[in-house]
Amino acid sequence: MATKIKLEQPKIPSILEEGTFGEVNHDEELQMMNCMITGEHVIDQELDHVIVSKVIFKKVTFTNATFPQIDMVDVIFDNCNLANVSFQEGLIHRVTFKECKLMGTDFSEATLGNVSFASCKGNLSSFVDARLKQVNFLQTSLQGANFHHTLFSKVGFSNCDLHDANFYETSLRGVDISTCTFERIHLDLECLEGCSVSPEQAIGFAKLLGVKVVE
Repeated sequence: MATKIKLEQPKIPSILEEGTFGEVNHDEELQMMNCMITGEHVIDQELDHVIVSKVIFKKVTFTNATFPQIDMVDVIFDNCNLANVSFQEGLIHRVTFKECKLMGTDFSEATLGNVSFASCKGNLSSFVDARLKQVNFLQTSLQGANFHHTLFSKVGFSNCDLHDANFYETSLRGVDISTCTFERIHLDLECLEGCSVSPEQAIGFAKLLGVKVVE
């Protein structure tokens, strides 16, 4: 079993006011803080440098939403639809994504710290040129996800689907993918140095190196 990375959890007040995402448009500083948003459908929002802190989103759907350079800290997304949402160049700290739809979600050039993705569907999501420090992917589908030129520091993958994921120019030193599944994966073999893999995965990588495996 892959070891989960120890994370700082979101620091959420025990009592939160009910809120709506629309309230952020009426805030001069584009801030949303200390509230819970439930069941809302957020449509056609493009907000730069929005600040979201100590907020729980539950069963919220975002459609055609772009939040470049977002600043998120102490936030929980529970059973939300964030497909194709852009968090490009965002600062994302102490954030949990639980049972969320993240197909095509864009985290490129973002900085993620103490972030958990649990039981999410992140197929075709993008982490290109992102920085991930103390991040867990748990039982999450990442088919076709793009981690090209991504910086990993204490990143864990546990029971994830990595089929067709792209790790080119990304060092996997210290990363354990032994419990993950994939039929095909894209990476530079030299970037595998220091990565923990299962015996079956090791055989597959050996074949890529042209090593003849005798069973």
